[in-house]
Amino acid sequence: MTAQISGLHLSASLGRIKNKTIFRGKSMPGSNRATSLPMVMAVLLGMGGLAGCAAKPPMSHIVPAGAVAATMPSPVVSMKRQSLPPDARLPLTPYRLGPNDVIAVSVYLHPELSTPQYGVTSGPAGALITSDGTVGLPLIGTVKLAGLTVSQAQAKLQAAYSAYVNNANISVQLVTPHSLRYYLLGDFSSPGIKYPGRELTLLEALSLGGSLNVANADLYQAYVAVGARKEPVDLRELLLDGNLSQNIVLPPGATIVIPPASEEKAFVFGAVGKPGAIGFQGGSLSLLQAMSEAGMTLSNYTDAQLSQIRIIRSHGASADFIVVNARKIMDGHAMPFALQPGDIVFVPPTGIATWNDVLNKLLPSLNTISGVLNPFVSIKYLSK
Repeated sequence: MTAQISGLHLSASLGRIKNKTIFRGKSMPGSNRATSLPMVMAVLLGMGGLAGCAAKPPMSHIVPAGAVAATMPSPVVSMKRQSLPPDARLPLTPYRLGPNDVIAVSVYLHPELSTPQYGVTSGPAGALITSDGTVGLPLIGTVKLAGLTVSQAQAKLQAAYSAYVNNANISVQLVTPHSLRYYLLGDFSSPGIKYPGRELTLLEALSLGGSLNVANADLYQAYVAVGARKEPVDLRELLLDGNLSQNIVLPPGATIVIPPASEEKAFVFGAVGKPGAIGFQGGSLSLLQAMSEAGMTLSNYTDAQLSQIRIIRSHGASADFIVVNARKIMDGHAMPFALQPGDIVFVPPTGIATWNDVLNKLLPSLNTISGVLNPFVSIKYLSK
């Protein structure tokens, strides 16, 4: 089923998307967001070895309504949630002038020095900041204003005119912010650089990208970046659940990245033979499949290790810290555990460990994949 978000009707479509989306309800730690009953049976029938875990999953994100949960317990041992502090988001900063911006400069009692000149109905609407960041003004000539806020530019021009005009009173207004731009990358029908002329909310900026095919987009690992830092925003909650608390005002230069679903992956580290990224197959990936892909062999693992598999699952500004008993899944005593894109799986090398021990062992590995991590982990553990 294909669900399209039109760029012109993005905000109004949120309620409809919830009813047409490829997901059904919220993904809980013990639920399988993308595994159908045949996949569950394939895993259970393959408990004698890992061949059953490696079977290709069906092309479906729809969870059967309680078909497995009614007869088998969840393998989740425990789960706790942590959230970033309210000030984790970058503060909004005043707009800084840049090339192609147009400003109006008024010199009180001196209309001949003002730009545009009062009473003139034709000509430029103001003074253009050129590509080198400077502006040419009457009497004082060329002045560099790029990188300054409007108030800082006003103070600089005040000082410049004071050398020629007694009691100079200068005001500066931003007429057109042409240097304000946003970058839309990924699964948009019209990606690229956008020049909106004003600061926008996240939903408004998304609408500039045209249509967004949510069925083919990886909203779990979509993110907003300001410079080199990802903002703790959950685009899945915004677009599919209509959570407008995620509809932040974007600072100039922000980048919105929505990768295609074909790039969905989880990460497996710890006591496995081939740690690193594991791709989803047909939109689904179970814990046992991921561990198998990472080089897991039954003969090398103890019950203590397998009963304490750690998973970090990020949601914008929060994350769930989940402990899963994989041994019960292997023995057929618990239902399969479905991973979500962006999940970080850690197989403890020596059995039970505290979360602090797990994080200390994970940090070197997380640094190697910092560019693709969800915002919570990046801000909480890698930005210090």
